[in-house]
Amino acid sequence: MEYRRFGEKLFVRIDKDEEILEQLAEVAKAENIRLAAVSAIGALGRFSVGTRCAGEKRYLVNDFEGDYELLSLNGNITTMNGEFYPHIHIAAADAEGNAFGGHLNFGYISATCEMIISVLDGEVERQADEITGLNLMSFMK
Repeated sequence: MEYRRFGEKLFVRIDKDEEILEQLAEVAKAENIRLAAVSAIGALGRFSVGTRCAGEKRYLVNDFEGDYELLSLNGNITTMNGEFYPHIHIAAADAEGNAFGGHLNFGYISATCEMIISVLDGEVERQADEITGLNLMSFMK
């Protein structure tokens, strides 16, 4: 992985066989990013996504392996208990154009991933919510 910062924007290249969330965490920690918007495109060889079953307070997991275009990666970086907390969703398509997506559990790059991190001034902390079972953004501060 390599990246370069341009003001409040970081352009990141994640390389073959690297895992997206691990590399995102590495950049965020190196640059002390506490709040940001994240987007990316690229190619995936193996990934796992979840779809939330709200009534059951759990995720259904779908795992994929093969050649996939990373059509869209969108999400944010916040904090929980003062620590890095990513919330990332993706959409990826196979060779036939079938698209799959959901909440990113992990994703390994097969060729490259081109990511833009837009750093925001401030911090948004997450808190566990008993009603939804999710770690929701809190604006109490």
